[in-house]
Amino acid sequence: MRAVVQRVHSASVEVGAETVGSIGRGLVVFLGVGVEDLPEDALYLAQKVAGLRIFEDQAGRMNLSLQEVGGAVLSVSQFTLYGDCRKGRRPSFGEAAPPERAEELYQRFNDELRKQGVEVATGRFQALMRVRVDNDGPVTILLDSRKRF
Repeated sequence: MRAVVQRVHSASVEVGAETVGSIGRGLVVFLGVGVEDLPEDALYLAQKVAGLRIFEDQAGRMNLSLQEVGGAVLSVSQFTLYGDCRKGRRPSFGEAAPPERAEELYQRFNDELRKQGVEVATGRFQALMRVRVDNDGPVTILLDSRKRF
């Protein structure tokens, strides 16, 4: 699984004219699921996201986690994180998991975050979404469950 994690003041996601998810202070997580991903990948990334020390403490150092600041997550499924642009100009998405499997692991990721006490808002799986992000920093971290060892 791959995740682009952004620290935010606030964020929201709309489908059509409807706001389907929004948060205040916290993290936006764009999550891509690959063909080889397993439930263990969802657990690993959820634990990593919840524990990342990327919020500032009183000294102004990135030393606090999402859990420590009481922040929330806006989780958005994004298969394009598996776009392969090495050949030609049109990305290939052959490494992205099929929708049924991707949705299962996306939901597992969100459930694992909730088990850790994190408030989670989501987009709508396979919908055309408009994501509004008010970046804080900006701080952006790339995570890949296959690069953990």
